[in-house]
This record gives sequence, structure tokens and C-alpha cells, in this order.
Amino acid sequence: MRARGDGRVLPVAIILLAILAIWYVGTYAMNAPFQRDLDRRGGVTRSSTDFFIATMTQPKPTLPAPHQVATNVFENTFLRKITSNRSLVYHAGVTLASTLLGFAIGTALGILIAVGIVHFVSLDRSLMPWLIASQTIPILALAPMIIVVLAAVNLTGLLPKALISTYLSFFPVAVGMVKGLRSPDLINLDLMRTYHASGAQTFWKLRLPASVPFLFASMKVAIAASLVGAIVGELPTGAVAGIGAKLLAGSYYSQTIDMFAALIAGSVVALLLVTAVDLASRVVQRRMGARTA
Repeated sequence: MRARGDGRVLPVAIILLAILAIWYVGTYAMNAPFQRDLDRRGGVTRSSTDFFIATMTQPKPTLPAPHQVATNVFENTFLRKITSNRSLVYHAGVTLASTLLGFAIGTALGILIAVGIVHFVSLDRSLMPWLIASQTIPILALAPMIIVVLAAVNLTGLLPKALISTYLSFFPVAVGMVKGLRSPDLINLDLMRTYHASGAQTFWKLRLPASVPFLFASMKVAIAASLVGAIVGELPTGAVAGIGAKLLAGSYYSQTIDMFAALIAGSVVALLLVTAVDLASRVVQRRMGARTA
């Protein structure tokens, strides 16, 4: 048991250490020219050690060092009130709200589309190509259009961002559910016909249970895409709260440390959301009698 745990932890630890090493090297390489120019202008002479330390402690570095980002994340997560506009928890909560709403709408929409495609040949031939084509439009180009159109009809705030999340999240759910609903073997479908099962009975007793693993696998992709949509949706709205707003403010004022801290916060939120979907998948499949690792 211990050897199995070591076999999982050691490779991850090695990769993390390699990333940190590369990050520090990149930090020095990108910050050193500015620090060298700054010292020349100020007439400051530093030793190699002092110069290295100076490149790692710049207030507005080109590339912040890992320890600077870690300190910022710690301070703005644990040392700030949740209601503070500097709290990463507060900004993550704002983004999380639109993420979950968009994910819920996208999941429901994706399931409905998949059911229609599986049961109606005309929808399969006409709708699926349009669904695929819709995902070729860059979300950065589409998001401002959605925001402007909805603002024209006095729809602002949470809903526009949620709809952008919906746009990104419904497609993987639809594709996954189509695959899942079509996954039962022909012999099982023939058996249902032998029992004179109706289309609805076949759907509820065979197709839907068979699609559950596919649904949750696609939901993991969808929840991450929904978070990306929520962050992107905050960029053109002039939002004052949310991870996207934090990134935008950091870019305006060259606060690269804040930007990287916001990215870390977004990554943590994504990890928690995907983990939550995975746990829900295990619970549902265990209740259905499946064996989960």
C-alpha cells in the first residue's frame, strides 16, 4: 500500500519541482534586464547574490517568482475578509456563481439536445453539424456580442456571464450523451423489443442508465469549460468582481503578481469543481450497482 502511494506521489513531486525550477529560471531571465537597467540608472552596484535577490523581489516583475505568487495567494485568501474586494475567495465566489448557473443550463440543454438527436433522425442530420460549427467561433469574439445584445434588453449581471458559460459547456455534454445513449448493444435493444417495451421504457431502463458514465465524463469537461466561459464573460463587462475582473485590473496596472494569483485561484476552483463532479459520479454509479475504483 505504501509502495503504491509512493509510486503516485514521487512522479508528481518530481514534475512540480521541475516546473518550479524552470519557473525560477524564467523569472530571472525575464526580470534581469529591467533590474540591470534600473540599477544602472540609479548608479547602484550589486553583488551577484544581491542582484539575484533583487530580480526575485520586484514589486511589478515581468514574470513573478513562485514565492511571490504563493505569498499573494496566502495573504488574499486567508488574511482578508471574504467581503473584501481584495479577497480571492470573494472574487472566486462571484465567478463560481455564474459558472454553476451556466453549467446547470448547459448540462440541461446538452441532455435535451442529445435525446432529440438520438430519437429523431432529422435532428441528427440537421442539428449536429450546426452544433459542431458553433464551437468553431472564438469565445473571445462571441462574448462581447452576447454582452452587448443582452445589455440592450436590460439583461446584465449574472445571466450574460452564465450564458457564455452555457455556450461552452453544453457541447461536450451533448456529444457525450449522444455517445452514451447509443452505447447499448444491439442485442440489448433487440431484447427490449422482444419484451414489447415502448420507446420511453427503452429510454429510461436501458439507454439512460447506459449513458451515465458518458454523462459524467462529459460533465467534467463541461464544468471546466463553464469556468473559462465565466472568466471570459467578465472581461468585456467592466466587472468589478470575479476572477476575470481581477485579471483585467492586474493587466491595467501591471500587477503581474495579482494576475498570477488570480490564475492560481481559478485553477483551484476548477480542480474543486471537477473533483465534485467526479465524487457525484462515483456516488451515482455506486447506487446504480456499478463497481468504482
